[in-house]
Amino acid sequence: MLQREHSYEENFMREFNQSCGIRTLAVHAGEEPDTATGASAPNIVMSTTFIAAPDASFSVEGLDEETPFIYTRWGNPTVAQLERKLAALEGTESCIAFASGMAAISALFFYSLGAGEHLVMSDVAYAAAAEMTHELLPRLGIRVTKVNMADLDELRAAITPDTRLIYTETPCNPLLRLTDITAVAEIAHAAGAKLAVDSTFATPLATRPISLGADYVIHSLTKYLGGHGDAIGGALLGPADELALMRKKVAIRTGGILSPFNAWLIMRGMATLPLRMRAHAEGADQVARYLESHPLVTRVIYPGLPSHPQHELAKRQMRNFSGMLTFQVADGPAAAKVLAGRLKVIHYAVSLGHHRSLVFYLPTGDLLTTSFHLTPAQEASYRDYAGDGIFRLSVGIEDPEDLCADLEQGLAALS
Repeated sequence: MLQREHSYEENFMREFNQSCGIRTLAVHAGEEPDTATGASAPNIVMSTTFIAAPDASFSVEGLDEETPFIYTRWGNPTVAQLERKLAALEGTESCIAFASGMAAISALFFYSLGAGEHLVMSDVAYAAAAEMTHELLPRLGIRVTKVNMADLDELRAAITPDTRLIYTETPCNPLLRLTDITAVAEIAHAAGAKLAVDSTFATPLATRPISLGADYVIHSLTKYLGGHGDAIGGALLGPADELALMRKKVAIRTGGILSPFNAWLIMRGMATLPLRMRAHAEGADQVARYLESHPLVTRVIYPGLPSHPQHELAKRQMRNFSGMLTFQVADGPAAAKVLAGRLKVIHYAVSLGHHRSLVFYLPTGDLLTTSFHLTPAQEASYRDYAGDGIFRLSVGIEDPEDLCADLEQGLAALS
C-alpha cells in the first residue's frame, strides 16, 4: 500500500522556504529522490489504481490528507508532487491540479456558488470563462454581474448581500488591463466575499496574489508554468482546509483531473520558470519598444512600458512584467493575413506562454459579440485598450533581435 509522503515536503518547507530563492524552489520544491531506485528526477506514476488496505473506504467521503493513494482520480504521487511545487512557488497552503485551467475555474465556481447566490466577475477575462457565465451559471440560478475591475466604484456598486465570490484576472486576457489586487481584496472581504485571481499572465515570478489579500489563485498550467506548449493543465491554489473540501466535493466528483504524464511534463517545465520568465520579460520589453517606435504601429500595450495606462500599478504589483503585449495597426484584418503568411520565427497561432513566440489577431467586434457582453461604458474601456482589434503577441525566449527582425520584414509588406 503506497503511503502519501509528507516528511520530505514538510522538512523542505520548514528549513528552506524562508531562506532559499525562487529558482531553488522551482527546482526542488515538492520533489524527492525515489526511495526505491535513488532516481534523482521525479518518476511518472501512471497507474490508475493502488494496492489498498482491506478497510479502505470505497467512497471519497472517507478521504483525508493522510489517506494512502487508492485511485488516481482521487490522488496520484506525480500529480501530488506538482501540487506541492506550485504551492511553494505561490506561497499558498495547498493546491489542486486539474486537467485544464477551465476545469480549475469550473471547480471554483461550483464549490463557491449556489442557486440564488451572486458572482461579480471581471468584464474582460479568458474567453471560455467569460462565456461560461453567459449561460451555464445563470441556468443554475447563479446571478452574474460583470464589472471593469480597474474601476473600484463600479465594483462596489455591483456587490450585493448575496455576493459570494469576486473573480478577476490581472493582467487580463487579452487587454493587459490590471486589477489592483490589494484594493479589490479589501472591498471583497468587507462585503463578506472571497476573491479569486487568475494570475496566468503574471505567474508567481511577477505576482503572488495571496500575499496581496486574495483568497484563491488560478493558473492555466498550459501557459508559462508548463512553458513548452505540449501539456494542458490547470491549478487552483488557496487555504488547505477549503481546498481539501473542494477536492473531495467537486474536483474528484466532476472528474477534471490532470494526467500524471502531463503533471510530469509541467513539473519539468517549472524547473526553468524563473530563467524563462526573465527571458520572456527582457524580450517583451525590447520587442514592445521596437513596435512602439514603428511608423505603422499605432498603439502598443505592455505593463513594462511607461505608456501603459496603469504602469505605476504594474511597478507596485509585478516583479516581472511577463512576456505578453498587444499592438495595433491601421488595418488589423488585412495585416493579420499578411503577417500569418510572412512571419518566419513567430508562429501565427493561439495560446501563449510558450518558449516560442506566438501572435494572433483578435477583432474587437467579434469578441464583443461572442465572449464579452459589455455595457456601453465597459465597451468604451475595452476600446481604450484594443481599438477595433489587437494583435496579441506572446514573446518567447528567442533572441529579441530576431523577433524584431521578423516583425520588421512582416510589417514591411504592409507599407
